[in-house]
Amino acid sequence: KDGKAFIVLPSTAKDDTITRIVPTLTPGTHLTTSKNDINYVVTEHGVAQLRGKTAKQRAEALIGIAHPDFRGELREAAKKMNLL
Repeated sequence: KDGKAFIVLPSTAKDDTITRIVPTLTPGTHLTTSKNDINYVVTEHGVAQLRGKTAKQRAEALIGIAHPDFRGELREAAKKMNLL
């Protein structure tokens, strides 16, 4: 009760060649936690506080903690999804 939910992960995988912060999940991906249950997502690039934020604010926060090499493409994907 009154705890905080964290997801902590590296921002990239496969020797920094792919981002772990993605605009959408692959169809068929299994989820065990909903977006409404997470307070914070943490990478080596910072902390995104998600609780109580709009979809636009969540997208901006997650892009901000993605690896810098992938932020541009994540921003473009968010624009195409009408989030930014």
